[in-house]
Amino acid sequence: MNKKIFNPKEWLEAPAKQEPQPKQMPTPIVSDNQFENYLQQIEYTGTDITQGYDNWRNVGFALADEFGEMGRDYFHRISKFNSAYDYKECDVQYNNCLKAKGTGVTMATIYYLAQQNNIKIHNEKPIVNNEVTEVKTEKTPVFPSHIYDTLPLFLKDCVKPATTNEERDILLLGTLTTLSACLPTIYGIYDGKKVMANLYLFVTAPASAGKGRLTQCKQLVQPIHRLKREQATLIKKEYEANLAMYNQEKGKNPNAEKPAKPPERMLFIPANNSTTGVFQLLFDNNGEGLIFETEGDTLAQAFKSDYGNYSDGFRKAYHHETISYYRRTDREYVDIENPCLSTVLSGTPKQVSALIPNAENGLFSRFMFYYMNITPIWKNVFEIQTTNGLDDYYNELGGQFLEFYKALNNNPSIQIKLSQSQQLQFNEYFSKVQTKYLNIQTDDYIATIRRMGLNAFRLMMVITTLRIMEDGDCSTTRECDDIDFQNVLDVVTVLTQHSSKVFNDLPVETPVATRTNRKEKFLEMLPEAFTTADYLAIAEKLTIPHKTAEGYITAFAKVGLIHREMNGKYRNTSKQGNKDFKGN
Repeated sequence: MNKKIFNPKEWLEAPAKQEPQPKQMPTPIVSDNQFENYLQQIEYTGTDITQGYDNWRNVGFALADEFGEMGRDYFHRISKFNSAYDYKECDVQYNNCLKAKGTGVTMATIYYLAQQNNIKIHNEKPIVNNEVTEVKTEKTPVFPSHIYDTLPLFLKDCVKPATTNEERDILLLGTLTTLSACLPTIYGIYDGKKVMANLYLFVTAPASAGKGRLTQCKQLVQPIHRLKREQATLIKKEYEANLAMYNQEKGKNPNAEKPAKPPERMLFIPANNSTTGVFQLLFDNNGEGLIFETEGDTLAQAFKSDYGNYSDGFRKAYHHETISYYRRTDREYVDIENPCLSTVLSGTPKQVSALIPNAENGLFSRFMFYYMNITPIWKNVFEIQTTNGLDDYYNELGGQFLEFYKALNNNPSIQIKLSQSQQLQFNEYFSKVQTKYLNIQTDDYIATIRRMGLNAFRLMMVITTLRIMEDGDCSTTRECDDIDFQNVLDVVTVLTQHSSKVFNDLPVETPVATRTNRKEKFLEMLPEAFTTADYLAIAEKLTIPHKTAEGYITAFAKVGLIHREMNGKYRNTSKQGNKDFKGN
């Protein structure tokens, strides 16, 4: 076994300009609950319903007609999601709307525009046993707290500044995905194929939910990006010297060979790019790169343009499939073999739909999704205590990782493996998860479950590699620790639920805005132990007919998602999570 030891102690010990907001006017009291519901959904999803001047003007007409001066604040709140929003211009427009009388434009126009942009509301509360019940929005779960007690030390430092559980989760995922772009010597064998650690992540949340914290993860690999740029500068200077020499000699020596143009070395690949530009940068960097964008629209707009639609290559890179393209300037056909691309995106649910209009082309299933819930509580903005702010804190961590990155590159490649016991548990776990979602989701979602298996293996690869920072063991094979293996399964259990939530919100080809998956919600609401009366009560809350609920129970029992213990008594085996794999 080829083995080399290095001492990590020398470097391990160290632990956008915002636009001014418009002046807020007092929020008027409105009796129109339907409008309040639409407004809440518009703000929750960050949706612009004012595309085009006519639509914007008509929104103003409708609000002026309904609320008069008190509708001004609403006009700003709806207009601000347009990329061309200007507070003063918006104010002037509303003044003009107030002056116009009898336009005939009513609130129905706003509701129509909202529906055209996939905004859907529920106006009525369901009635159960002749009583009106409240509809509560179910929050997506967070990762179990226990996993943070046993993370590698470097990861503990990366998530330490988090002030909420969701912040901690996205810092963990953002760190793992970002670092996955900088492990070129780490590999594993999955389904008989050699795979690298590269991951795709999309953190989605309504505006102001806190996803901005994800940007700190980019600083962890900034030193590597700067190192590559410095190398590019040195290569360029050498090229310019050789080119000057060539220009001097070519008159004397017609056979003189012109020096080849040097490659552009960098880690970060801009998403706002042409197809050839992205592929050329990947080629120049040996097929390696990281796309890190805080606005998912940036990538979505590139994919929608003729010159920047590199979606096919983007999807191929996930599986390290060869990307081929043609360079017109050099009249050269180029193959990028084994591309290793990682991606970190964030954006509103609307931006997810803009990038991934449906689940059919395979782009959705390649991403890990984390959906952040919005919490209407003022955050303590002085809670984080660092000497010089988070930028310096993460820059210091980035310096530590740079030294580790250099050490890895100075050693032979390392294969990350699972033990025989872990392989059995892995297959049993995902077989169970696949069975569950085959019965509560459409067939399009199964690709997500199968690729989630690869994502889980890659997460294990990254975490196992970070263990080397603690023990310095660069053996050519490394087995995943049991605790890291179990932690990843716990993380994946949550990520699968988040992905299902995002999947349900994808637009469909019918007038219905979202998939209403009562079957999945029904299974999730069933407690671990329940009776016939319990499940019928849950069915009534979800407005599911009794016969339909009985059919669901029968179908779940056939595939083992629930177990009939005796007549009228059941156990929800899908609630057990990873307990089966932990011996509980």
